[in-house]
Amino acid sequence: MVCYVNNLAHEATDNQPLADLLATLGQAQTRGLAVAVNDAVVPRAKWASHAVQPHDRILLIRATQGG
Repeated sequence: MVCYVNNLAHEATDNQPLADLLATLGQAQTRGLAVAVNDAVVPRAKWASHAVQPHDRILLIRATQGG
């Protein structure tokens, strides 16, 4: 199935947990990472239980410091 991560098409397995998808992308352990699926923030505590669905729009945002 196809989902979209930061507007780029990405292959994922059916009902793949969000945490597994993030691990595949090398982002699972990233500190300061916020994830939204279809414009709704998914708390880190729910990444393992949130199943990715076909055509989901996943937005990854990393906090940075500086000014």
